[in-house]
Amino acid sequence: MADARLGGTFDRTHQNAALAWTITIALVALAINHGLMDSYRWFAFTGFAVAIVLLPVAAFRNPLVMPPWELLVLVLIPVVDATVLGESFLTSIAVYVAVAAVALVATVEIDRFTAIRMNHAFAVVLVVLTTLAVAGAWNVAQWVADVTFGTDYILDGRSQDAANRALMISFGYAAIAGLLAGVVFGRYFQSYSEEGAATQRTPTLREPSPDSEPDPVSSLIRGRLDVSDRTVERLSRAMQAALAVLLLYGLATRDLTTVSNAVIALSITVLPAVLERDARLPLEPGLVFWLTAAVFLHVLGSAGLYALIGPWDSLTHTVSASIVAAAGYAVVRAIDLHTDEIYVPPAMLFAFILVFVLAFGVVWELMEFAIDWSAQRLGLDAILAQHGLNDTVVDLVYDVVGAVVAAIWGSFYLTDLSHRIAGRLEA
Repeated sequence: MADARLGGTFDRTHQNAALAWTITIALVALAINHGLMDSYRWFAFTGFAVAIVLLPVAAFRNPLVMPPWELLVLVLIPVVDATVLGESFLTSIAVYVAVAAVALVATVEIDRFTAIRMNHAFAVVLVVLTTLAVAGAWNVAQWVADVTFGTDYILDGRSQDAANRALMISFGYAAIAGLLAGVVFGRYFQSYSEEGAATQRTPTLREPSPDSEPDPVSSLIRGRLDVSDRTVERLSRAMQAALAVLLLYGLATRDLTTVSNAVIALSITVLPAVLERDARLPLEPGLVFWLTAAVFLHVLGSAGLYALIGPWDSLTHTVSASIVAAAGYAVVRAIDLHTDEIYVPPAMLFAFILVFVLAFGVVWELMEFAIDWSAQRLGLDAILAQHGLNDTVVDLVYDVVGAVVAAIWGSFYLTDLSHRIAGRLEA
């Protein structure tokens, strides 16, 4: 089942299989060692890496279907480093090298062993996003372990601000590692694509059938909310008017934060009209309301509700993340419809949405940290500010909640939008 497609660097030669299995066995041994030494973080991570490596073997029931051994070496090196050095400064960097390496392996396996098709640019972007998403999930998991089981992986006695600063530095390492992994994979992807251009694509677990395959996510929703478009438009206009009032209030009181947030929010709310005028891409009133509500809730929070109502920040992150997820969903589906070089089965879109939103969440937190840090150094009020480690991690958790909301509820609207975007690309 997997014999014709394993050509080039990613082939099923006995040499590659033997080397890959040797490295995998070494990873298993190192995972066991970490478990015995109570280094549970590296035990869990190494076990996860081994599971990713062996997934094609289990799926195809063929011990020769292994990833390139060169990529497995990239996974092995950081794990060996953690085994030798233990918990150290270098280990904190090595973990994100390992994350990027696992993202490389996972992306290669996705391209070679599933129905998904990717071109060069899409594959590189996916490696970078996957690295950032795994970094975000990894730190959320460590925080949950600290809160639930009393470990000290992240909550190690430092102040919330100090721990959050360390987390932002870790995310910076992840971003750098992801970009480097993207460059490495870009060269690798181009190489094996050229070598395998004349070879037949191996049968996968599920072959593409874009014309007949329904979208399982959008099929969960069979009807719209029982609200007229006219009512939704009026609600959107009311929120825009409220934002204008907040802008005037900020100007009158010389509140730079309120003015900045109101201007940015109003600019975002007019984006649908710009798209309709310039790109001839009309959006349903429900989507316009969705976008307007997200920025409106954020501005209300910046105006004082963040301090008065604890869960308000979680609400705004959920809604904002749903917008990001919606954009990711619509764009990926549109690209999928527009070109034969890229194909993402609808069943896989949910996973792509989660990766996209988690990665964006990490980038957003880094941006917030940079703005907050710069404002403190310049003696200014930060437009965006962070409030400690718990706030950052909870934001990431609610980002995932927003992604799920968008995937299940929003895709009813977004499927039609994707077809319109694809139509504009073809025009």
